[in-house]
Amino acid sequence: MQAYKKIDYPTNKDVVLRYIPGHFITPYSHVNYYMDLTDMKTRQREARATGEELAQQYMVSDIVDTVLCLDNMEVVGAYLANKLTKAGVHSLNSHQTIYIATPEYDSAGQMIFRENMKHMIKGKKVLILLASISTGSTLIKAINSVKYFGGDVMGVSSIFSAATKVLDMPIHFLYSPADLPDYFKYRPEECPMCKNRMPVDAICNGFGYSIV
Repeated sequence: MQAYKKIDYPTNKDVVLRYIPGHFITPYSHVNYYMDLTDMKTRQREARATGEELAQQYMVSDIVDTVLCLDNMEVVGAYLANKLTKAGVHSLNSHQTIYIATPEYDSAGQMIFRENMKHMIKGKKVLILLASISTGSTLIKAINSVKYFGGDVMGVSSIFSAATKVLDMPIHFLYSPADLPDYFKYRPEECPMCKNRMPVDAICNGFGYSIV
């Protein structure tokens, strides 16, 4: 695979998008860039900066009871919640602090919450946090799961998003295809890289990538 390239966030030097050009397969599409968000999710300084920048997109009048973290975004989610709390964003939880929750997946791939987790979703204002959004399929599952378990999705945030809204819900993001003008995503059956017999570099999901 090619070497990493990077894009610095204009207002924070600790927020850095690293990406690799190539031919990559995600669960729902083929893309020509792999966004390596590992350091942003796991390095303390970068995770804190990322969470705080995402928090800037919410208003003091917003109510956030739970941050639902997908794609291993729990560390970023904790810093996001901390920044929201310091900024005066309200929580209706009796303990006046924000839950950081992660869903479980059943054998059909649906997101579920066990009995000890349901109180973090039912009747709560939930902010869904993802690492990246390409087709929006994972986000749609998350929104439907929160609604099924009695929660109310009050916002969606992602480090990178190829979409601006899903199910009429706006997506807050730090990076978009505007930062990568030649970024493309394709349905597997429509992928021109496959049609041109371009080898696949890696298979990717929210946990990372595996070289083919």
